[in-house]
Amino acid sequence: MSRVTAALIRVRNTLAALLLAGLLAQPDPAGAVPAGWELLWSDEFEGDRLDPGKWSQETDCWGGGNRERQCYTDRPGNASVRDGVLTIMARRERTRGLALPRHLRGTAEEAGRMASKPFSSARLTTQGKADWRYGRIAVRARLPAGQGTWPAIWMLPAHDAFGKWAASGEIDIMEAVNLGAPCKACAGGRENHVLGTLHYGGVWPANSFKSAETQMQPSPDGMHIFEIEWSAGRIDWFVDGRLYASQTSATWFTQASGDAPPGAPFDRPFHLIINLAIGGGLPEGRNLRGVSRAGFPKAMVVDWVRVYRCAAHPETGKACSASAKQATHLTKGGAITDAPPRELMTTPANTGRTGD
Repeated sequence: MSRVTAALIRVRNTLAALLLAGLLAQPDPAGAVPAGWELLWSDEFEGDRLDPGKWSQETDCWGGGNRERQCYTDRPGNASVRDGVLTIMARRERTRGLALPRHLRGTAEEAGRMASKPFSSARLTTQGKADWRYGRIAVRARLPAGQGTWPAIWMLPAHDAFGKWAASGEIDIMEAVNLGAPCKACAGGRENHVLGTLHYGGVWPANSFKSAETQMQPSPDGMHIFEIEWSAGRIDWFVDGRLYASQTSATWFTQASGDAPPGAPFDRPFHLIINLAIGGGLPEGRNLRGVSRAGFPKAMVVDWVRVYRCAAHPETGKACSASAKQATHLTKGGAITDAPPRELMTTPANTGRTGD
C-alpha cells in the first residue's frame, strides 16, 4: 500500500468517525430516559396558554441582584404557548414595573417602589405549585443567541431551611451567555458553552459556588436537552444525554453544616425556574462585553419540561443514577474527557444571582 493510499484511508476513517459522532450527538426529541425512572411531573405545552396550575410569572424590574437590564412581565408578548412550545421573548422596549421582587417588598414603600429598564422578558417558576427532592429534571429547549443574552433553567429551595441565599442552595441546570458571540476557545470561533453550577455556603456575600462548562454540539433544529440527575449526596449534569459534570456532598456545604444533616443544603425540596435575562454581570463580563442591541426580539423556546423519580428508591434516587456507569469517562475536574469544561470554579464569592 502506498503512502498516499494509506493517508487517504486515514482521512476517510477520520471523516467517518466525525460524521458518526455528529449523528450520535443529535438530541433525541422524545428525550429517552434510562431505565428505572418514572415520570412524576411534566408540561408538554400542548394548550394555547400557560398552565396556571403549574407556573407563576414573576413581575418586577429588580434585575435579579445581578444588574440585569430587563423587567419581567406577565404579558403574552413575553411568554406565550403556541404550536406545542413555550416561547419566552425578550424585547428591546422601555418597560416600567415594580422595582423589587415579592420577597423584598417588606414595607409599603418597598411594595410601591417603581423602576424602568430598557428590555422586557419573562421568568416562570413552579414555586408554591411543585417542588421536588431528588430525581431527574429534563428540559428540551432552543436558546437565543447574541451578546448579553442569559437564558437559564435553575432551581431554588422551597424553604430557606439553612438561611437566605446561598446558604440554602441553588442548582443551575443550565445557563448560557452570549451564544454565537466571538470566542477564540470555541469550536468554529463562536460561543457555544453552557454551564452547570451549584451555589451554597454562607449567606451572601459569604457564598461559594462551583461550576463547569461544556460545548454544545450542533443540532438540526437548534434544540437541546438539558438535564440533571439529583440523588442523595450527588448531582450530575447532562447535555443531550451526555454526562459532562458531577458534584458531590464532599465539596458543597452550608453555613449551618455543624447542625445540618449530610448532603445539606441539597437534601431538601427545590422548585424550578425558567427565565431569559438580558445583561448582568456574567454575560457583560465575557466575550464582547456589554449588551448588543442588535437582533431583538430574542426567543427562548421550550419544547417540554419533565421531572422523573427513581421508582426503585425515590427517597434517595441512588438506584437510578447513570453517573456510576459513566464515571470512568470523567476527568478529575468533573467533565467528560472529550469535551472538558472551560472553567471549573470553587470560589467564595458574591458572583451570580442573589437568590430570587
